[in-house]
Amino acid sequence: MGQKWKFQPPTNEQAITANTLSAELDMSPVLCGLLVKRGITSVAEARNFFRPKLSHLHNPFLMKDMDIAVKRLNKALGKKERILVYGDYDVDGTTAVALVYKFLQHFSSNIDYYIPDRNEDGYGISKRGVDYAYSTGVKLIIVLDCGIKAIEEIAYAKSLGIDFIVCDHHMPDEELPCAVAILNPKRADSTYPYPHLSGCGVGFKFMQAFAMDNAIPPEQLYPLLDLVAVSIASDLVPIMGENRILAYHGIKQINHSPSTGLKAIIQVCGLEEKEVGINDIIFKIGPRINASGRVMQGKVAVDLLIENELPAALELSHRINEMNETRKELDKSMTEEANTIVEGLESFDERRAIVIFNPDWHRGVIGIVASRLTEVYHRPAVVITCTGDIATGSARSVTGFDVYKAMESCRDLLDNFGGHTYAAGFSMKVENVEAFAARFEEFVTENILPEQTAPVIEIDAEIDFHQISRKFFSDLKRFAPHGPDNPKPVFCTHNVCDYGASKVVGRRQEHIKLELVDNMSNTILNGIAFGQSRQAKYIKSKQLFDICYTLEDNVYKHGEVQLLIESIHTRHSR
Repeated sequence: MGQKWKFQPPTNEQAITANTLSAELDMSPVLCGLLVKRGITSVAEARNFFRPKLSHLHNPFLMKDMDIAVKRLNKALGKKERILVYGDYDVDGTTAVALVYKFLQHFSSNIDYYIPDRNEDGYGISKRGVDYAYSTGVKLIIVLDCGIKAIEEIAYAKSLGIDFIVCDHHMPDEELPCAVAILNPKRADSTYPYPHLSGCGVGFKFMQAFAMDNAIPPEQLYPLLDLVAVSIASDLVPIMGENRILAYHGIKQINHSPSTGLKAIIQVCGLEEKEVGINDIIFKIGPRINASGRVMQGKVAVDLLIENELPAALELSHRINEMNETRKELDKSMTEEANTIVEGLESFDERRAIVIFNPDWHRGVIGIVASRLTEVYHRPAVVITCTGDIATGSARSVTGFDVYKAMESCRDLLDNFGGHTYAAGFSMKVENVEAFAARFEEFVTENILPEQTAPVIEIDAEIDFHQISRKFFSDLKRFAPHGPDNPKPVFCTHNVCDYGASKVVGRRQEHIKLELVDNMSNTILNGIAFGQSRQAKYIKSKQLFDICYTLEDNVYKHGEVQLLIESIHTRHSR
């Protein structure tokens, strides 16, 4: 399916604001236009965007129940109560547990951590986990990245004399659990200024409040921002506002002084000699941390992230790397099976959603498979497996469609569910799978827009090659770190052609290495178009075509810019 290009020219008002910023910031009007698109319209906002400061983090006590949570934690530490730090088995949960555990270790030796087993406990707080806490004398459980819907489990813990502090960022229901304190910026009664924190981010804010209340210098907490950056990147939360500050400084920490556990992962990933960025976390570091919870036990990830000795950390990293190889094999085979099922669905072209079920699939990988299906078919996708008579599913969505609301429309068929706009998980009785599939498809069909089921490239600006100066590229790099709400800018240039040295490259001759000239300015730039060798014949014919692309450092020619070409439109494809 060909990719559609979508470009929304700036309004007159936006153009005037961009030109004003350009004069005051000494920056290209094109780049200032990108600031305006991000809601940044003043010089002060622009400076805060380009130079995020930890002093601009919100006061954590603005979060509902934060004063209660800190008071309960102080009491537990003062009375030397046993504390259990409990978290989800994904990257966000394991980094959150590692952060809180590592920080509180400085103030208590009577502390433990627990990561639920995907098969034995299921998602979130389990009765098994509460029983473990009770058997080890725990009086306070701090739960991270889950717990907002654990009504029965937290009530059960309370009956055993165990208090809960919930630190979550998933959407709550109207009824909240009977925890001592519930820290969640998405609460209906929340007054916190920023609702998009990761689970680890909520844990960080709790520790920030604890430090403030006990006159602990914030410099003792800031080294743990490397874990927050990993959670933000891996959980795909927006990278604007407070998350931008946390991610910016967390990535600096990763590159200059990472924790021993992350240093070991960086070595195993082969990232030692390069500057680690958001994409390295998303595609290399995050999947390895995730792999332990997907194919074995998430606790191994926490063991690694809190490890202080490099040899032991490297040993754990290699173990996790092996789990990731297993995960990749499962991913490959399950995705192939899923594609076969999808291609055999009756009237597939008319469907607006994908719901597939296979009782033999590994439940730890169904979320990845759902993501693959969404990427390929551009529809919300749900992948379901089962253990006994309980089905477990994972859903992923396309840009602009809220899959969590689709789950809510089916809640009477589900035993439990949770998630975000673009990702959700659930469980239900196997006998409900068929009814769920029909209901989910019906909701999606009624609510999704036609353009949300087609591959679209959002173009940020149309430019000519002569505008891409060294200063332009240097200023552009200051927009990082990129992610949701602050994506890597995509540019479009019309009427370019081969300058003579373009050629097909790659082991299977699948890519094109390009040398292009801009017809408007006669400026020459190099680029790479991955997987687009089918366009090579047209390009070598010297005819004009249009490209959309991002700008990258040329790793082979230091200091030079390279076009990473996302899509090519020839005269035939327009």
